[in-house]
Amino acid sequence: MTRIDLTGLDVRPAQVWGGIRLVPLVRAEPVEGLRLRREVYERSGAYGRGPSAVDVGDGTVYTSYVPHGFVADWSGAEREEAAYGTRLGDGPPAAVPLRAPHHRLAKRRQGERRLRFLPLHLALDGYLSLHFGGPSVLWQEWSREALRRGLSPRAEAAYAGVDVPGLAEALRIFELHPGQCGVLVYAADSLAAAFVVPHPEDYRLLHPTLVEDLFGELVHQYAHYGAPVPEFAARIRDGAGGIRDLADLRAAAREQERRWAAAHDGLMARDLLETPYAFERVYRAGRFALYRFLPPFLRDGREQHIGELITDHKGRTAYLKTFRLSDAQVRRGYLLRRLASCDWHPGRTAEALGTSREELVRRIRAAGFGALLDAHGLAQAARETQEG
Repeated sequence: MTRIDLTGLDVRPAQVWGGIRLVPLVRAEPVEGLRLRREVYERSGAYGRGPSAVDVGDGTVYTSYVPHGFVADWSGAEREEAAYGTRLGDGPPAAVPLRAPHHRLAKRRQGERRLRFLPLHLALDGYLSLHFGGPSVLWQEWSREALRRGLSPRAEAAYAGVDVPGLAEALRIFELHPGQCGVLVYAADSLAAAFVVPHPEDYRLLHPTLVEDLFGELVHQYAHYGAPVPEFAARIRDGAGGIRDLADLRAAAREQERRWAAAHDGLMARDLLETPYAFERVYRAGRFALYRFLPPFLRDGREQHIGELITDHKGRTAYLKTFRLSDAQVRRGYLLRRLASCDWHPGRTAEALGTSREELVRRIRAAGFGALLDAHGLAQAARETQEG
């Protein structure tokens, strides 16, 4: 599996509010055998309401704020549940620092046919832990601290959905389609996130949780500064055959919907659907599997998403949630991968990138990894290069 497969999900005409465009995704039939259910948190701590702290056993404590949690249920029980609704403080949330966690973010209690996991935390953990160990060899340019601690601590910034201008209002006023099991969220007609669930009742309950989800800095900027986007409009012309009755009108309307869906998938959602991803299976639940994925970190202008999904035994998407990376986050991922592929040797990495050691050092510092460098080692390497 290298790509996201949305087989069985059909696109419906977009709904627009200012710079926010919501594109509904509907299923003719729900995914059988899997539901996303509600978990009522009664305490703080791991997966508890509000701030959560987990002692990982080596003197390190991972602390996070958990906005809501999902429970994937393949037990066959027919309850419709979803967890959401906690907040920290009364004011609007600011940028949220995310630090690489060191504990499992998907948990199953013994004997249960249910899996608890934190939406987007699996995906963000995959990105934040990318080559988290740092240099594997202490070349003279790296500090000894880099070898001992690697990229710890590693942090990125994200915004809560309620802080994305127009999103909360768009989610509140738009009606849900019959059979709707997902949505694609656009800000200034740039894809911000994809969200898919197995069953329409799951989506009805989880639709409001998008304002509690995390969105990247780029999405926040697009929504804040972007102009209003045009609404979807279908124009049915009385052609040579003419529209003689309601059946002709219905057929013409469906043709307009088909054209909209083809244009959307081939243009607006192209990068999401055509990008090859690196998938890592996190858990298998019966005939379903939970994955997280990373993009190839290509610097060619295409959108880059991280995310998580649950597929059935045929590879069809039952659950999907994505996070759009900013250009700076893509550059950091690209740089880390190139460093790791060259065994963190600065000279070989600079050569692979077609640049100089000095420019590579500048890029490492600009990416926020300057603490890994050793000033004395850099000076010694520079002298050796000049003498050579």
